[in-house]
Amino acid sequence: MTLHDTPLSPAGADRTFQVDLRGLVDLLSHHLYSSPRVYLRELLQNAVDALTARHGLEPGAPADAFGIRLYADGSVVRVEDDGVGLTEDDVHTFLATIGRSSKRAERIAEQRADFIGQFGIGLLSCFLVADEIHVLSRSARTPDAPVVEWRGRGDGSYTVRTLPSSAHPRPGTTVTLTPRVDAGEWTRPAQVHALARHFGSLLRHPVTFDDGTGGPGASVNPEPAPWARTYPTPGARSRALAAYGEETFGFTPLDTIELDLPAVGLKGIACVLPEAVPAGRRHGHRVHVKGMLLSEQAEEILPEWAFFVRCVVDAESLRPTASRESLYEDDTLVAVRDALAERLRAWIARTAASDPDLLGRFLQAHHLAVKSLAVHDDEILRMLLPWLPFETTEGHATLDEFARTHRTVLVTSSVEEFRQVAAIASAAGLGVVNGGYTYDRELVHRLPEIRPEVSVADLDPATLTAHLDPVDRETELAAAAYLALARDALAVFDCDVALRTFQPASAPALLLDSREARHERTRSQLAREQQGGLWGDILGHLRQEAPRAQLILNQLNPLVRTAVGIDEPELARTSAEALYGQAAMLSRRPLRPAESSLINRSFLDLLAHALRKDS
Repeated sequence: MTLHDTPLSPAGADRTFQVDLRGLVDLLSHHLYSSPRVYLRELLQNAVDALTARHGLEPGAPADAFGIRLYADGSVVRVEDDGVGLTEDDVHTFLATIGRSSKRAERIAEQRADFIGQFGIGLLSCFLVADEIHVLSRSARTPDAPVVEWRGRGDGSYTVRTLPSSAHPRPGTTVTLTPRVDAGEWTRPAQVHALARHFGSLLRHPVTFDDGTGGPGASVNPEPAPWARTYPTPGARSRALAAYGEETFGFTPLDTIELDLPAVGLKGIACVLPEAVPAGRRHGHRVHVKGMLLSEQAEEILPEWAFFVRCVVDAESLRPTASRESLYEDDTLVAVRDALAERLRAWIARTAASDPDLLGRFLQAHHLAVKSLAVHDDEILRMLLPWLPFETTEGHATLDEFARTHRTVLVTSSVEEFRQVAAIASAAGLGVVNGGYTYDRELVHRLPEIRPEVSVADLDPATLTAHLDPVDRETELAAAAYLALARDALAVFDCDVALRTFQPASAPALLLDSREARHERTRSQLAREQQGGLWGDILGHLRQEAPRAQLILNQLNPLVRTAVGIDEPELARTSAEALYGQAAMLSRRPLRPAESSLINRSFLDLLAHALRKDS
């Protein structure tokens, strides 16, 4: 019966939704599940839950007394379990009802809290590969329980009937699918076996697979999880866990960290990546729930800063989402994430205290992750800040090494500022750290917390200029006319010009201009142009107070000594513009359009002057 066929009801009477099962299956296929392959996971999951209930009914039975058997020969896929089985009422409750809000359903959910999932919507995933689902089940709760047969079809219809006990001699359930032609990719024997190993390799119940060729069934999970096995020595255990990590993730771990949270029944390992990964790139982790693989891309199990590890864990109490392909964000997951973060912090602390060689290799690959953690974790900050590498005027060095020779550490606010001053600051004996990278400036400023004898300050143009040697008075007077022309030529860039001596002598000029100063001048200029009148004059005065760039000419450079002696005004202006352009390019910051135009114009003017002179 469809919604349009429903008889008319009295006004105000309650009506019942009619479910288009084909539409629901299409919804599952395209929006709930990531792939049709999940049908086998759902069948395994239902079988595991049935075994869990059977063990609850018979707690004295050995752990391997009941199992799961898979069969696939290309024409059918069959999953048989020795679980608790279903009565006819159970069939109507679990297999033929989608969604419940009644008090009885809530009680059922509470009773099934130890299970991975629920019957019903999970079984519907089988319609992704088959048009009919055939279920035979015999309940273990009643000694002479009849066999119940349920046949569900993709059009939404189903039949239920009881059969004699000979139809299913032992308690348990058998689900049989006849695959559609277009589902062969997911139902071939080799693929079914591969999917069973993929989803069920850590299941605690024995699972076997038979491909119908007559050979012995192959075990899907022949061994327990590697962390659940016993080993003769700690070294053997460590090697086995590393080998499992390599097999799982495809890389040899730098180290493996055992994870054990008894409160939620979580066990597993974290494999430390041997190479650096891009900042912010988070790897997915393999998460099993009660042995069943839930997700290979569960980012939410660890905090964002922990992108230097990949984990494989098995947990009892984590809650899957409706698709059972990711984790539900609840208080339990938050607590687990915090607890695993503590395990990673403890590993870093233990490594720092006992294995400096491993710590060095770890920091070389993952210093950015550790810097991210140190910003928010005072313990990690105190422990590792002196050993973290930074870019300095003495090359890449740890702060501990750098602080031995520089009791005053200067830090730049941007990468371009560091590149502007690095060579000259180094020649002047200044210790400067590049603070332009993520976290670096903030961390360097916290160095005095660890090394009280060291002071840290931001580098500003005045600090650097104060360490450049002034020229003698006669040289300054001789260059006065040139400097005046240069200041006039560069006024459009709010740039002052000064003459100093500094090393290296090969550097003709140094442009000191911070990003913040440029932004402030640009903002003031725009405001002045938009306001005009009295307010424009006031803002113009404020603009004059904004930080100005400084072009420092090096008297030790032969080109500069020649330039300051030019007595032809236009050529002097052009040479000053060329020196500014060259210093701007050496700073490696983005050039403004006016600066690009100035560089082109000054080059052509100097070329024209040289050609006229030669002719």
